[in-house]
Amino acid sequence: MGIWEKIGETDEWYTPQYIFDALGERFDLDVAAPEGGGPYVPADSWISSDSLNKIWNGFIWMNPPFGGRNELLPWVHKFLDHKDGGIGLVPDRTSASWFAPIATRSDAILFTSSRVKFYRPDGSIGKSPANGTAIFAVGDRGVSALLRAAPTLGYVLKPIS
Repeated sequence: MGIWEKIGETDEWYTPQYIFDALGERFDLDVAAPEGGGPYVPADSWISSDSLNKIWNGFIWMNPPFGGRNELLPWVHKFLDHKDGGIGLVPDRTSASWFAPIATRSDAILFTSSRVKFYRPDGSIGKSPANGTAIFAVGDRGVSALLRAAPTLGYVLKPIS
């Protein structure tokens, strides 16, 4: 849900429960949580503001604000530099400058076979987005989660550098 798709719309969109059910993981930290932790993310703790300037610890979940064209780049770099591994969710814009680091440095990428309808802060379901979703993993635990989720969510590719 990028700013270029719906001018003036909120950047607060929450991951549907079925994604977490398919992954079958509990996370140590949600690095892009709404204020107060928001709807259910199976995480022990969360960061809801100024996340890019804070330390990330443990196995993380990241569904960052999609924002403008290059606003995902600092999130992607911080995620990929995080040593404890995790899973991140982004739009599948393979031609965007911020997608290349994911494609070359993640351990696996799951492309969803259908468009993910994200939840609004009020709990209602958003319309079908203009693009698909990519869920990427760093570390063996994240790769295992993507492989577990693939039969339900889509297909997994292993990047070749």
